[in-house]
Amino acid sequence: MVRLADLLEIERAHHLERLHVMPEMGAPTLVAGVSLSKRRVAIVTTAGMHVRSDIPFNTTGSGTDYRVIPGDVASADLVMSHVSVNFDRSGFQSDANVVFPLERLKELAEQKYIGSVARFHYSFMGAIWPITKYEAKARELAALLRADGVDAVVLSPV
Repeated sequence: MVRLADLLEIERAHHLERLHVMPEMGAPTLVAGVSLSKRRVAIVTTAGMHVRSDIPFNTTGSGTDYRVIPGDVASADLVMSHVSVNFDRSGFQSDANVVFPLERLKELAEQKYIGSVARFHYSFMGAIWPITKYEAKARELAALLRADGVDAVVLSPV
């Protein structure tokens, strides 16, 4: 990940200006639930991940599309088509679990730390702005997660 201090002044100013247009989220409402050992867990990432046979992410679409990643996908079949030039892909190239910890989730399920791993996981392209455009897709995704019985999500913002 690039640091602000490493960017050209014009790039740094651009990113800092975005802070002023971030939507107000308010305080979250926290609720108690079943123990983690009984939860079904999915991954939602903004790493631009997809299965090799899927259509890559690009900047010409709506920017709010996502890719469905099956829970049984092999790491070798995962591709990252993140469009940000400021994103360092070397960690992902060494180990996909750095941004998409599917193997770690499977290990946690085997060790009974979590109840189960979801059948499907989801990836967005994180370099799209503004983030307020995601609300409709987030609601759509929430319905898919509910249909899969998911009650916990690992968010992997990239």
